[in-house]
Amino acid sequence: MSLMGFLDRVADVATFDKVIEPARRAVLGALRPPVVKDLLHGTWLGHPLHPVLVQVPVGSWVSAGLLDAVPRMRPAATTLIGVGVAAAVPAAASGAADWSEQGTGVRRLGALHAVLNSAALALYVGSLAARGKDRGALGRVLSYSGLALAGGSAAIGGHMSYAQSSGASHAAAAVRALSTDWLDLGPLDDFPEGRPALRTGTGGSADVPLAVVRRGARVDVFVGACSHLSGPLHEGTVEDVRGSQCLVCPWHGSAFDLDNGEPRRGPAANPQEKLEVRMQAGRVMARVPSRHR
Repeated sequence: MSLMGFLDRVADVATFDKVIEPARRAVLGALRPPVVKDLLHGTWLGHPLHPVLVQVPVGSWVSAGLLDAVPRMRPAATTLIGVGVAAAVPAAASGAADWSEQGTGVRRLGALHAVLNSAALALYVGSLAARGKDRGALGRVLSYSGLALAGGSAAIGGHMSYAQSSGASHAAAAVRALSTDWLDLGPLDDFPEGRPALRTGTGGSADVPLAVVRRGARVDVFVGACSHLSGPLHEGTVEDVRGSQCLVCPWHGSAFDLDNGEPRRGPAANPQEKLEVRMQAGRVMARVPSRHR
């Protein structure tokens, strides 16, 4: 069995949920006020924050491993290990925030990812302690062991990101399925005022749901699958969030600015794909933006 096949098996083990769910509730309870959660999700950045933060501990520890192989460079390696240990804390916090609001399979693999990373961090802390007591050989053994665990954990993180679409924009994948032609969504008068309505756009092999919001004579059209976890935005609401009128996902409460699709409240970090709109003889026409044509 391949590594990816093994990880898929792990993601199917429901027994893990008995331990995972209490941990998840604890993380959600700790992420208050909401502005802290949005900071850790990367809502302000328009991109998940976790993959940005992990570059520091990973880069520091890999570099330390190289320097440890050169005796005269070992003091610098110790410094880099300390930097990695310190940077691992905010990286772990952002990862925990994302993990707590992911799908079931991602949470199961994410728990294994967290356990391995915690073990790697403990080994690096032990390495620092050993080096501080002039036990350099033990310190190097511990740090290389930590690097091996961190590398294995990174493979799991990659599987979560690429195979399970954790952190990817589900809306971006959906918009690519739409035709690049103008889509006739119907007469303006058919759309309710101030609440989302469901329409469908023609795709290559299947129709794509769209969420349409009318505000007077203005109409905003979004891909109907929330960028976070594909929640049905047409079942959501229109609310004022942090000074902007937003389309709010009914599943996890992500809020997207009606003017540009930018996230104003998480857990979504990626923008919501918005279509170009024009009026033609009283009918609403929409098409994918030029970057997808």
